[in-house]
Amino acid sequence: MLRIVVVAVPPVTTLDLSIPAAVFPAAVVDGQPGYEVVICTAEPGIVPAYTGPSVVVEHGLDVIDSADTVIVTGTGARAHAGERVLDALRRAAGDGRRLASICTGAFVLAQAGLLDGRPATTYWQYSDEMRRRFPAVDLRPDVLYVDDGAILTSAGLAAGLDLCIHLIRRDYGAAVANAVARAAVVAPIRPGGQAQFIETPLPPENGTSLAETRAWASERLAEPLTLSRLAAHAHTSTRTLTRRFREETGLSPLQWLLHQRIDRARELLEATDLPIAAVARQSGLGTPESLRLHLLRRNGLTPSAYRSAFTRVGPSPS
Repeated sequence: MLRIVVVAVPPVTTLDLSIPAAVFPAAVVDGQPGYEVVICTAEPGIVPAYTGPSVVVEHGLDVIDSADTVIVTGTGARAHAGERVLDALRRAAGDGRRLASICTGAFVLAQAGLLDGRPATTYWQYSDEMRRRFPAVDLRPDVLYVDDGAILTSAGLAAGLDLCIHLIRRDYGAAVANAVARAAVVAPIRPGGQAQFIETPLPPENGTSLAETRAWASERLAEPLTLSRLAAHAHTSTRTLTRRFREETGLSPLQWLLHQRIDRARELLEATDLPIAAVARQSGLGTPESLRLHLLRRNGLTPSAYRSAFTRVGPSPS
C-alpha cells in the first residue's frame, strides 16, 4: 500500500482537498486497497477555507516524512503559504518523495522554489499571476496537467481528478486506473508526449444524450463501427449524430472512436501479454502497422516500447 499525504494550506479550497481523498481509496489492487490517504496541515484542528466550508485536519506536517507522494491542493495562500509548510515540502523533495499539486497548490510549490526551471501548470485564471511572480517556472497554461517526473502539477478541479488517476496509472497500471476512472465517471488517462508526458485529455463532455450509444460502442471497439451503425443505435441520422457528438464530446464520432481504440490498445499492452497483432485486432485498430502509427502519434512510442515502459506483465512477442 502506498501512502498519499495531502497538505491542506489555509485558506484551503475544500473541493480540491476532497479529490485525493475520494479518488485514491477507490484503487483496488489484487483485492486490496492500493493507497492510504492522510491529510495534514501546519496547525492541526479547524482549517479555514478559501471556498467551501472549513475542515478539521487531525495530522501535522510530520506525516510527510512517511509519504510516498505529497499533494498540495488548492489554496488562497498564493503569496504566503508559511515557512513551516515550505520547509516540509523542500525536505520531502530532498528525500526523493514525489510531489504534486492541484489548482493553486502550484503556487505553494513555486514559493518553495521547487518549480524553478520546471514545466508546470495551474488554474488558468491565475496564469498571469504565476508568470509575474515566478518567472523561473516554465508555465504551461493550456494543458490540464504536467508530469515532470518527480513533480506533477494540475489545473483546477476536474484536472485534479485527471492528475490523480494518472498517478494511479503510474503506480498500478492502466487496468486499475481505468477502473477508478469508470467509478468516478471521468475519462480514462491519456498520456501525451514521451519526454514530459504533458497531458491533453479529450474535452470534457457537457451532455449525456448519446451516453448509451457511446457505452454501446465502447463494448464493441473490435467490430466495424460506421457512422451509419452508430446512428442506427442512436435512432438518428448520421448528420444529427455527428452534430450531437461534437456538442457532447468536442469530437466527431470517428475521432471519438479512434481515441477509445487507442486507449483500449494501451490498456491491453499494459495489462496483458497478448501479441501486438492481437492487441491491434482487439482494440479495433486493425493491423500492427495501424497500431504503431497511432501510438507513435499519440505517445511518441512504438507498441513494443510502450509495453516495455509501462507493462505490468511479462514480455510478449511483437
